[in-house]
Amino acid sequence: MNTPHYNIAAVERETGLSKDVLRMWERRYGFPAPERDAHGERSYPAPQVERLRLVKRLLDQGHRPGKLLSLDESALQALTPRRSGQPLSLAPDSEIGSLLALLRQHDTAALAQALQQRLTRDGLARFVQDSIAPLTREVGAAWERGELQVFEEHLFTEQAKRVLRQAIGSLRGRDGRPRILLTTPPDELHALGLLMAEALLTLDGAECIPLGTQMPVGDIVRAATAHRADIVALSFSQAYPGRQIAPLLQQLRQQLPETITLWAGGAGVQRLSSSAGIQLLPDLADAGSALASWHRLQQQVSGGSDGDLQ
Repeated sequence: MNTPHYNIAAVERETGLSKDVLRMWERRYGFPAPERDAHGERSYPAPQVERLRLVKRLLDQGHRPGKLLSLDESALQALTPRRSGQPLSLAPDSEIGSLLALLRQHDTAALAQALQQRLTRDGLARFVQDSIAPLTREVGAAWERGELQVFEEHLFTEQAKRVLRQAIGSLRGRDGRPRILLTTPPDELHALGLLMAEALLTLDGAECIPLGTQMPVGDIVRAATAHRADIVALSFSQAYPGRQIAPLLQQLRQQLPETITLWAGGAGVQRLSSSAGIQLLPDLADAGSALASWHRLQQQVSGGSDGDLQ
């Protein structure tokens, strides 16, 4: 049987490593070492893709790429946290445990139905805060422990995104304030945090402008100007390289007009120090407080009027 091969776009989806990172590692470290297909395009054998998955997991735990890429698969496995042999740890909410069990059983239809039922019962705000947020933490922790496969994490993410998008879609159709542009920087693939924030902010009356993930800084600035955004909000997951966040935010702050507020949220900013002109929102609940502060500031600036300041 021939070994399966993946093109570079498929490797990016499977591992969470960007195409630019894959090419840089190839040049600098000699791994990955893709073959070439009939069209001269990179073609990655399945064993290399599996090794890259291990590297990504260890990168997320703080290891350096220069060290990891010199190791073979057995050495990488030795660094990876051992499987506990125990079932997934359950969140305090037993229903979260039930949802995790459906994920482990690969019962996509039942998982989607259970998420929808919980949304209908609890309403969107509680669904985000009491279901999706803790589920996301549990799934991420289980993946780091080796208790979930990459495809299982992707399955949960896609189901959660589908339910949230449908719910957010039902809220749209009215102009609100502030206008908030939501996106992630290059190499940040995780979109679920953006959707959770969008849901809560839209419920609070904001008009959200979602741009998806991996938006270059220059395009963020141009989009903010084109949409007359009041706020630009970026999301950083725990997997995003922490040392890159502060310089990127400073670069964006310098290029944005002073009238546009800059928010940075997500688990990736939890260890970040505060900086002038940048508001950090390490927890999902911080979004509501930040929104209320924005409204208070606008009232002070306008002398109690909530008119358009643009």
